[in-house]
Amino acid sequence: MRRGRPVLVALGLLELVTLAALLANLVTVHDLVVARILGPVHGAVYLVVALVALLAPGLRWPVRLLGLLPVVGGAAVAWRVRRAEPAEGDAG
Repeated sequence: MRRGRPVLVALGLLELVTLAALLANLVTVHDLVVARILGPVHGAVYLVVALVALLAPGLRWPVRLLGLLPVVGGAAVAWRVRRAEPAEGDAG
């Protein structure tokens, strides 16, 4: 699962960034153009996170299902993947 790890981490971060931008827009200026652009971007990122989590080789099913959770799915999968892998210096 080493090759898929950077993809899942990047997608998890992107999902959180788009959500934070949407929420910041909502509580500040509430610009409809920003919402119309970021809403579909966030939705697309969520779908890509779900697909990558479901189709990535070497993931256990509970981790795959975490990717289906809205809002925190990408970050949760990235966290579990990073936690499950041995560190660079570990043998085995």
